Amino acid sequence: MPELPEVERATALIRSVACDHTEFAKELTGRSVVDAARYGKVFYIKLDGEGRAPVLHFGMTGMLQVKGQLPTYYRKTPKTASSDWPPRFMKAFILHLKNEATGGISELAFLDARRLGRIRLCASPLTEPPISTLGFDPILSMPVLTDFQTAVLRRSCPIKALLLDQSFSAGVGNWVADEILYHAGVHPERRCNTLAPFEVQKLHEQTQYVCKTAVAVNADDTKFPENWLFKHRWGKGKKKHTLLLGNRPRSSGSLSAAGRLHTLLNFNKLPAG
Repeated sequence: MPELPEVERATALIRSVACDHTEFAKELTGRSVVDAARYGKVFYIKLDGEGRAPVLHFGMTGMLQVKGQLPTYYRKTPKTASSDWPPRFMKAFILHLKNEATGGISELAFLDARRLGRIRLCASPLTEPPISTLGFDPILSMPVLTDFQTAVLRRSCPIKALLLDQSFSAGVGNWVADEILYHAGVHPERRCNTLAPFEVQKLHEQTQYVCKTAVAVNADDTKFPENWLFKHRWGKGKKKHTLLLGNRPRSSGSLSAAGRLHTLLNFNKLPAG
């Protein structure tokens, strides 16, 4: 599923560059794009004038495509990727965006092969669901350490489950959570209320570090640091890798818990309790 970095990339794509549902078209037609913004895994298009704004969620396989370009895939672009237009997996609309300065028209489509994405119209995106139901955004609204520590230690669930809870940390998904835990040196199944203060501090630091680093390279995983777990996680346990973090070698495998696959490092054992 596209996570915070990939959704940030989508908002940037909208900034750099209408549809088949009557109500949706009526709300958007004739209005100008002022900006695009993101909160967690949700993004929205700011428009001028009166009316509601489109609020979008990629689901598992959603992506954007500009006419004449390849789609913005979640991981690497497959060899079968096509710039055909209209796109095969267009979900709901193609936006026709006119550049008032040049008169040129760009076309932007929302693609979703598995049809799990969501598009809605909101008068006030930040104060209405789904965004109003979300927790902090690691880039936009990261809590201070004391508040973060209080929120973590009062829970008894596994720490990875908490990181994946969008009402706690909006935008963190499976690969981001694994990367945070890897760099923090915390087992994904550690119970939150068993964590030491220094471990919570590491989680606080790494939550910001992972998200900011991925966004800084426009979610291009070829530019992620070589010591990131992301570079070695996609074998789902079929391959063993030796990674270096600091001066400690760590071999990677995988663990399935609560229906989610973790990429697991063997540098620490799960404490009792």
